Amino acid sequence: MYQIGELIVYGGEGVCRVEEIGVPKISGINKERQYYTLSPLYREGKVFAPVDAKVFMRPVITRDEALSLIHDIPNMETSVYENSNLRFLNENYQQQMQNYTCEGLLQLIRNTHAKREVMISRGKKLGLVDERYMKRAEDMLHGEFAVALGIERSAVPQYIADTLEGLGA
Repeated sequence: MYQIGELIVYGGEGVCRVEEIGVPKISGINKERQYYTLSPLYREGKVFAPVDAKVFMRPVITRDEALSLIHDIPNMETSVYENSNLRFLNENYQQQMQNYTCEGLLQLIRNTHAKREVMISRGKKLGLVDERYMKRAEDMLHGEFAVALGIERSAVPQYIADTLEGLGA
């Protein structure tokens, strides 16, 4: 069970702070269950999540874990998934994002960047579905890296680029 004040990753919502644990005072809610009241860090509002929810929740990674992942980026293999059937393309990306790990998000981003290069070499643009999932993965990854590294979310791409440059990658 998470504690009040703890930062966690909550499903597709991204990084949230646990504000309260208990039964929220809102109508229509099961009074027999305990809920986390979560405040997303990068948008307004509250999320009420049952403590025993099936939605993916985990602690935010540590600074050392974030740095290790950044250092591993040059060693990550890429694969390009191409399918003109939008349903299959959506399913592919949903499956990649399913566990909401930083490794998985990084892999999705790397694969999509590789696909963009392939499409450019063919004189085409990356599709809207690809762009949408890449942006979503970047938003989630940058949010978590920002917390782990103690920097602003908007500074994460430059931080990664500078770190990789320093590694000679």
